[in-house]
This record gives sequence, structure tokens and C-alpha cells, in this order.
Amino acid sequence: MQIDKLKQQHVDILRRITALRELTHAGVAGNAKAIAEGIIGMSAVIKLHLAVEDQALYPALQRGGNADLARLGRQYQDEMGPLAQAYDAFARRWNTAQRLHEDAEGFRADANNVLRRLHERMQHENREFYPRVEAQEEALA
Repeated sequence: MQIDKLKQQHVDILRRITALRELTHAGVAGNAKAIAEGIIGMSAVIKLHLAVEDQALYPALQRGGNADLARLGRQYQDEMGPLAQAYDAFARRWNTAQRLHEDAEGFRADANNVLRRLHERMQHENREFYPRVEAQEEALA
């Protein structure tokens, strides 16, 4: 399975996390509308990304004939469940400017936790998982 689109989505999501970080550092209250819009936009990309992984990537790995890679794919999918739930709760909580205005420090704490975990996860996939998937594709080519 070609994973170029998944890798590009990682770039997009990481860029969006950086933009949210910059807006937060500049002031949550003053940037509440842009932060909320950024969260909504990023959520759409994340939902699409997770759907492609769940519906295409992981099933392809299960059918691919490489038991180690299939096992690794299951591990990544299982590990992503709690993080996806944490992100979903984060996005639902902070998707309006009003909520951001009401609890800027709560947003900062939540963002530092959830977005840091999301960032670390994607970096791990970029360094460890996707190269193995690509190596398998090349071996089969």
C-alpha cells in the first residue's frame, strides 16, 4: 500500500500543531477564534487519516504476508485507540472560542498533554513504522 498520502497528512497535522502552539503562545484569549478554527480543521484531517489507516493500511498489513509487520500494525492500531479518544475529547472541549475564553489555562494544560502525545506518536510512526511499511512495499515490488 502506498503511504505517501498518510505521510503528507502527518506533515499537515504537524504543521497545524505548530500553528496552534504559536497562537497559544501569543495568547489564548486574543486568538481564541483562530485556535478553535484550527482545532476544527485539524480534526477533519485527523479523522480522515485515522480512517485510512483503519480501513486500508492496517488491513493491508494483515493480508501482506509479513507476520512481523502485521503484528506491528496491530500494535500501532491498538495503541492509537486511547490517543484518538483523548484527541476527540480535546477537540470537542476546545472547538469554540467561548470555551477557550472561559478556561485558557485549562486549554493550555490539555493542549500540552494531548497535542504533545499526538506529535510524539506521529514522529514515532515517521521514524519507525512508515519506513518498515515502505521497505515491505519495495521488497514486494
